[in-house]
Amino acid sequence: MADSTTTGSMIPIPVKLDTAEIGSKEDLYHLELLQRATNYLAASMIFLQKNTLLERPLSKEDIKGRLLGHWGTCPGINLIYAHCNYLIKKHSIPMFLVTGPGHGAPACLANLFVEGSLAKFYPQYSVDKDGLSELIKSFSWPHGFPSHVNSEVPGQIHEGGELGYALSVSFGAIMDSPDLIVTCIVGDGEAETGPTATAWHSYKFIDPAESGAVIPILHVNGFKISEETIYGVMEDTEIATLFTGFGYQVRVVSDLNNINADMATSMEWAYQEIRRIQNCARSGNPICKPRWPMLVLRTPKGWTGPKELHGQRIEGSFRSHQVPLPHAKVDDEELHLLESWLKSYRFHELFDLSKNSFIMEVLETLPKEELRMGIRKETYAAYEPLDLPDYKELMIQKGDNESCMKVVGQYCSRVIKMNPKRFRIFSPDELVSNKLDAVFQVTHRNFQWSRQTSYKGGRVIEILSEHTCQGWMQGYTLTGRIALFPSYETFLGIITTMMIQYAKFLKIGMETSWRLPIGSLNYIETSTLWRQEHNGFSHQNPSFINNLLNMKYNNIRIYLPADANCFLITIAHCLRAKNYINLMIGSKNPTPVWLSPEEAESHCIAGASIWKFSSTDDGLDPDVVLVGCGAEVTFEVIAAASLLKKDAPELRVRVVNVLDLMILPRYGSHPHSLDDEAFDSLFTSDKPIIFNFHGYQSVIRTLLFDRPNSQRITVLGYKEEGTTTTPFRMLTANETSRFDVVIAVIHSASKFHPKLSIRAHELISSYKHKIVEHDKYIEKYGKDPENLMNKPEF
Repeated sequence: MADSTTTGSMIPIPVKLDTAEIGSKEDLYHLELLQRATNYLAASMIFLQKNTLLERPLSKEDIKGRLLGHWGTCPGINLIYAHCNYLIKKHSIPMFLVTGPGHGAPACLANLFVEGSLAKFYPQYSVDKDGLSELIKSFSWPHGFPSHVNSEVPGQIHEGGELGYALSVSFGAIMDSPDLIVTCIVGDGEAETGPTATAWHSYKFIDPAESGAVIPILHVNGFKISEETIYGVMEDTEIATLFTGFGYQVRVVSDLNNINADMATSMEWAYQEIRRIQNCARSGNPICKPRWPMLVLRTPKGWTGPKELHGQRIEGSFRSHQVPLPHAKVDDEELHLLESWLKSYRFHELFDLSKNSFIMEVLETLPKEELRMGIRKETYAAYEPLDLPDYKELMIQKGDNESCMKVVGQYCSRVIKMNPKRFRIFSPDELVSNKLDAVFQVTHRNFQWSRQTSYKGGRVIEILSEHTCQGWMQGYTLTGRIALFPSYETFLGIITTMMIQYAKFLKIGMETSWRLPIGSLNYIETSTLWRQEHNGFSHQNPSFINNLLNMKYNNIRIYLPADANCFLITIAHCLRAKNYINLMIGSKNPTPVWLSPEEAESHCIAGASIWKFSSTDDGLDPDVVLVGCGAEVTFEVIAAASLLKKDAPELRVRVVNVLDLMILPRYGSHPHSLDDEAFDSLFTSDKPIIFNFHGYQSVIRTLLFDRPNSQRITVLGYKEEGTTTTPFRMLTANETSRFDVVIAVIHSASKFHPKLSIRAHELISSYKHKIVEHDKYIEKYGKDPENLMNKPEF
């Protein structure tokens, strides 16, 4: 095994290879020419709006009025891109590139232009003088490409706007794609983030018999926006020691005098190591704890750019991070330096004006068209729907008690069985705790480094890093497959900003004509705050709902099924839906099955309905409307309706359950929102509404604020009150219990109901007393009275 060598003191040093064995002088020359071309294009995109081929002396009028973009990382990306092409051409490899430094968009665009992939999707960027001029001008120009890579850019599945996620996304992409290799550039600034620190362990969950491989390249150029990086000040042996400890073989590429030979040798070594590991696994002789290859590329920040300005160093310093000559439009010295810099690439030797194209030597390194990274179908046209089982076969008889998560686990086990290579569950270490363990009847966890099992090919990956689970799911989904991410409710918010970045990528992708639909991101929140009374206040947080509601409504779906039958229908819908972010919230504890299979289907189609069994006269002509949204709070609404039937029989009550939260906002703001007529048919046009909600009250107030006559709505919900206590005390502490619902009803209805108003004070006082008595009871016995969990009678 070609493992890292060690010194006598057992300090790992990088793998040493003979660079003379890989790459002929001619090949290396062609690689150099390609990089000169792409470096010129990348630099020009940041600065030029005219005179893009420098056919006359550069003038201030040629410079863009707003200089946007990041130069510092571009030369390194161009080097890596060229060598990916070289490796693809040599071995006919299916490969694409994920760039953690997403602000290196000029480099990505330059390479896509040269290889012709950009013109395939955008004919205006044809590989000729006109197309070249259009690309250079349109970068960071209104209606042109933005300064960060996004989903408008071919070959991309990761924007990189927020650092930390490139590596986990790359590993998600290669799962269940046995021939695919993803080269992932991790900037040394990005490598300082917590999500990246954990993502290095991703390969420990990759079965080389069934999945492809990632070539991680830690690009150490030494500087962030205004400071040195941690990895930039580490020596090679220190970096090698760190990543050897992680389990990698490490090769450092740093010979600037012979960089293309060094890089070609290193990429070839990485490829051969990958194939060796895979061949062993696929021939039935897997290597125990295989050490996958990784590269550390050391190049100066802003390499090949301006060396110095006004007595200050630029190349090899933070000053090259963004625009190294920020005043080129107004400063003569900077303009002259820019012209000298651009001319140093001798682009006129690389682009033949007489033939209106690049010279053949520039294009020689490119693989054949169908293998070029910018047109890999995995990145934009790979979606295949799942074969889904019939959920009706698992539906529960009305009146029984069942855990929503138990039946979801059974359903997912069937999904796995029917889709052994297209569906995965990414979860923190909570699957059994969340009662989804039925999946282990047909699969297992895929932890390749396990000391207790030798499982391979499992469909479940558990790691105590929500960031890594999210990154895996994004990579897996964006390359055509479907995944599920179940989590404790309170900790899903950890990946909020990742989800937001993804939502932005998804929005732009949906507006980009050549990107085909993809599967939805599917989240399940369980172990909800209402049943985290044993873990305490730290585990009580429903804010992921609020975070979703800040996003573009068209892509957001939020479901709160109140029983197992409704949850089965919901998850079947979400697993076949495309281009959404689906959030499903439900209880893992047994709860009543309120609706028959037929009733549940009608309810889920409508998104909300009147629950006649708990309403007065099937809900006809009510005095007040009680609304439940969420499993536990709906139970309390139904219990409150039962209490009102006994204690205030003169009051006519309608009970409504809302499953689809997005029916609530004003008509036209969301594809599911009800028009005014449909809204009034459920909630009436003028009667008081008592809304008992699973999460923060602000969610419902936000969604309903511009509905007509919204002042009649009282919202109960989570009020940030909690501790280690009993389940029912969690409800009374936040004023969402059946007693609090009844009190809210009496407060609202007594204002216009004479018979009720006479007894209002007496009734309210009696229910407040019940809350006090309950508090005394749990203090004495340490648990809730048994009867509180009984199904309400009507």
